[in-house]
Amino acid sequence: MLHLSKKSKSLGLLVFLGLLVQAGIFPIPQLNTTAIAHEVEISGDVAATFHLEPNHNPRAGETAKVWFALTRRGGQIIPLEQCNCQLAVYPKNHKQEDKPLIEPPLKAVSAERYQGIPGAEIVFPKAGIYELKLSGKPKAAAKFKPFQLSYTVTVR
Repeated sequence: MLHLSKKSKSLGLLVFLGLLVQAGIFPIPQLNTTAIAHEVEISGDVAATFHLEPNHNPRAGETAKVWFALTRRGGQIIPLEQCNCQLAVYPKNHKQEDKPLIEPPLKAVSAERYQGIPGAEIVFPKAGIYELKLSGKPKAAAKFKPFQLSYTVTVR
């Protein structure tokens, strides 16, 4: 009897789906590339899909909107009301002890299919590379491990 790992089974399924798409049996609809321009990071049992408007291409001195779709392992959304979250913005090559340049307040936002997720507005002071650090701990009844996620943003 042949035993396949989960990785092998997943790869086999992807190859099979690819063949179905190529044969025209399983068509894939046209996707709006701006809707899929997200970055995903994982920390412990929390994953966050990160999006920055406009189109992950912020300009210095202009307001950029960011949001983080937090999910627990298994895909359950973690709304801001269940998370004691903080967002900090640093220059890319900062020292561990440096204070953040900006600590924008997070508010619950709705974006795409996500409701009540953490979001903020940021005005980057000048062009350059920045690091956004999102950290969080569960509030009272929420069940997830504390996390810290980091994203690199290039500002024009």
